[in-house]
Amino acid sequence: MAVTTHFQGRFEVEFKYRLENSAAFSRALAALGPEVMVEGDQEQDCYFDTADGALAREGKSLVIRTMQTAGIRLWIVKGPGPDRCEAVNISDADKAASMVRTLGYQQVLTIHKRRSIYFVGPFHITLDHLAGVGDFAELAIMTDDEAALPAYREQLLALAARLGLGPEQRESRSYRTLCEPRS
Repeated sequence: MAVTTHFQGRFEVEFKYRLENSAAFSRALAALGPEVMVEGDQEQDCYFDTADGALAREGKSLVIRTMQTAGIRLWIVKGPGPDRCEAVNISDADKAASMVRTLGYQQVLTIHKRRSIYFVGPFHITLDHLAGVGDFAELAIMTDDEAALPAYREQLLALAARLGLGPEQRESRSYRTLCEPRS
């Protein structure tokens, strides 16, 4: 499966796991012989919302992502609900952010992370480090076929087990939720 097809679709099945031992996870992943997209990329996610937080209340996120090493810039919309996710490549992240601000949104959060992305069959696996928050693995697939979501959930859970990830390590909160200041 080509890199470009890994990130296409309107729906995403994704499971996030908090890693206590990222080196052990990396060894288990290497044993599966993954295809490497990028390792150790520095990413910046800029989250936008209305002044009253309407998007967050509706379970939606509007994100402009910049991947330094890979040279990729994305406009991402997640939600409503856990399975909705669409992303489009953009050429100018600063211009996109300016356009979003012109529409009345404001930047509410910036998250910096070190990310590695791997492919195992149709699935993409990310290994993330967020300073002060921790290390995480995300196992995911994107698709336009909503009917395939239950089967993909089962397959991803089986892949997680092969990688030594258990249900007790599952992290249901988004990075936005984990990184937002507590009030």
